[in-house]
Amino acid sequence: MSNVRSALSRRGLLAAGGALGLGAVLAACGDDEAKSGGSDSGASAASGPWTFKDDRGQTAKADKTPATVVAFVGVAAALYDYGIEVKGVFGPTTTKDGKADVQAGDMDVSKLTVLGNEWGQFNIEKYASLAPDVLISTMFDDAGTLWYVPDESKKKIEAVGAPSVGISVYDRQLTEPLQRMLALAESLGADTTSSKVTGAKKRFEEAAGRLRAAAKAKPGLKVLAGSASQDLFYVSGTNLSIDLEYFKALGVNFVEPPEKAKAQGGGWYESLSWENVDKYAADIIMMDNRTSAIQPADITKATWQELPAVKAGQVISRNPEPILSYDKCVALLDSLAEAIEKAKKVS
Repeated sequence: MSNVRSALSRRGLLAAGGALGLGAVLAACGDDEAKSGGSDSGASAASGPWTFKDDRGQTAKADKTPATVVAFVGVAAALYDYGIEVKGVFGPTTTKDGKADVQAGDMDVSKLTVLGNEWGQFNIEKYASLAPDVLISTMFDDAGTLWYVPDESKKKIEAVGAPSVGISVYDRQLTEPLQRMLALAESLGADTTSSKVTGAKKRFEEAAGRLRAAAKAKPGLKVLAGSASQDLFYVSGTNLSIDLEYFKALGVNFVEPPEKAKAQGGGWYESLSWENVDKYAADIIMMDNRTSAIQPADITKATWQELPAVKAGQVISRNPEPILSYDKCVALLDSLAEAIEKAKKVS
C-alpha cells in the first residue's frame, strides 16, 4: 500500500482516472493492509499505522493517522470539540437560511464540504474528490447500518476506498458512546488529557450528580419525551435512546408507552393523533429540537395548548441525537435537572 501511495497520491489518482479507478486501486491495497495485521483494540499511536476497532467489531486501518476525515455531522461536531476538524460532512448541517443546524454544534459550516444535507442525499463525486482517509458515522440499529449513508449508494461509497467506522448509539446509556467517541478522537490525534477535555468530563459528572439529586428530590414528577410533525405527535420510550436510558438510570421518572404501542415506531416511539395528545399525563415535556421536527413555538394545535405542562411553561428541548462530546452533553443534563428543580406537579 505504501509503495502505491508513494508513486501516486490519492488526489493524483483522482485527477488521472476518477473515483472508480481510485476505488479499484485502494481496494487492492486494502487486501495488503489486512494481511499486515495491526492492533484491533480501541486506538493506536499517532505515528505509524492507524487502526480503530468500531462497534461493528470491524477494524479500520490506514498506514498513518487519517488526515482527511468525512463524517456524519453530529460525529463531526463531537470530534471538533476534541480538536479534530473534518473536511466533509453529511446529514443536517445547514438550515434553509444557511445557518448552522443544531446538529452542527460549534463548527463553522461555511468551511465544510457538505455531501448531503437531507436524508438520502450523499454526493459520491464530492466524496471521492476529497480523497477521504476514513468515513465515520453513528449507528441506530444492531445491524451495523451507518446513519445517513444511503443503502442504495453503499457499494459506490465503499468503492472510493476509505475505511469506515461506526459508533453505536443504539440501546445503551449515553456514557458508553461518549467514551467510544473520546477513544476515536484520541486515535485521530486529540489530546484527551488536556484541561479542556478533562474539565468537560468533570462538568459532565457534576451535571449527572445534579440530575440524580433533582430526580430523587421530586420522584413524583413525570417527564414525557415527544416530537411533533404536522399530523402526528410521537412519544418516545426510554429503552433504545442513549440519552433517555441514561436519564432513567439517574432516576428520572419517564412516561413509558407500552411495547405494543411502540411497534409501528420500531420500538422507539408511539404515534398519537393530535386529538389524543393528552393520552399520557406529564409534568415536563422534552421536545425534539431537530429541524425535522415542528418546534413547540410553532405548534398551533388546541389540544397541545391545553396540556398542563404546556400551560405551566414546563417544556424544554431535547436532541434525540446528542453530540457525543462531554462538553455538549453537560447542557443536556443541566437542562433537565433545572427543569425538574423548578417544575410544579401539574399532571
